[in-house]
Amino acid sequence: TLDLTCRRTPCFAKFSEMEEMVNMEAEINEVQPLLLSVTFLLFYLLQFYFIGKKCEILQDMNRHLEAILKEKRALRKRLIKHRCQESLPIEATFHKCIVELLTEAVTFIEKLESHLQSVRTIPQIPHMMKNMETTLSKTEVLVIELEELTEQILKWEKLQKEVYSN
Repeated sequence: TLDLTCRRTPCFAKFSEMEEMVNMEAEINEVQPLLLSVTFLLFYLLQFYFIGKKCEILQDMNRHLEAILKEKRALRKRLIKHRCQESLPIEATFHKCIVELLTEAVTFIEKLESHLQSVRTIPQIPHMMKNMETTLSKTEVLVIELEELTEQILKWEKLQKEVYSN
């Protein structure tokens, strides 16, 4: 019966709740610096990881560009080098054909750049057409405005003539 009659008084219940809250805040305050330091450590590790990845990408790009430059240099050397002594002799009967072939090759090379430029502009044609359509519509609007202005000028001129004639 004593156990049944012994109840916690409301002031002590509130006190125990407050004590639990204080204990929880103390635990949070203990864990918070640790969590903050772990967060900073993770940030620095991730930063170094991504810097390493970017460095790898840049190194790959650098290797690729170096290979292109080496290839370009080798191609330039081959183009500058005179090939006359290395080629097979051509019989005299074929000299005329070779001269004609060379002239055609020169004209082909001259036209090649313009043809390549034409091919490069093919993907831009839809965009250019859209620009032309917008320009055409703007021009039509300007023509309509110009017609309205000419009508107004003619009306004004007619009105001025009537005023001066009176």
